[in-house]
Amino acid sequence: MAILAKKIQPAKADAIKAAKDTLSAYSDYIFADYRGLTVEQITTLRDKLREKEAAFKVIKNNFARVAFEEMKIDNVAEYLTGPTAITMVKEDSNEAAKILFDFAKETPALQVKGGYIGNEVYDAAKVEAFSKVPGKKQLIAMLMSAINGPAQKIAATLQAYVDKKSAEGAN
Repeated sequence: MAILAKKIQPAKADAIKAAKDTLSAYSDYIFADYRGLTVEQITTLRDKLREKEAAFKVIKNNFARVAFEEMKIDNVAEYLTGPTAITMVKEDSNEAAKILFDFAKETPALQVKGGYIGNEVYDAAKVEAFSKVPGKKQLIAMLMSAINGPAQKIAATLQAYVDKKSAEGAN
């Protein structure tokens, strides 16, 4: 729980509101320790995440704690200690998690701490396991190919039958 002063300075109140506005635009959050990353590495990571409609942002821990409390998201304060960057995702959180873990393999300085995904708090191990699950779009594509395969076989069989009958009728 964040410590709130009785009288909050206007600049801090504005910063908390800005953090809340930024965070509320997304549904899922993955917390990571970015200590040791260069600006170039962070820029590369942000570019990769942007392709999946995700953002990688550093928000002051206390401001983020207050913003999460105001959004009624509990139990994430434990991840908001030390240098913390928040990966914010609108959908396909596992794709963003996969990018983070792939990047962490190349750059061990990035350490995933945990996440808040689908209204549930995940620890780092659970986020890593979640990153290995196919995304929503991949699952839809797999389903459509499974449905499409038998339909193509039926169509090809029917077309072969029509072609055979046409050839017999021409003789």
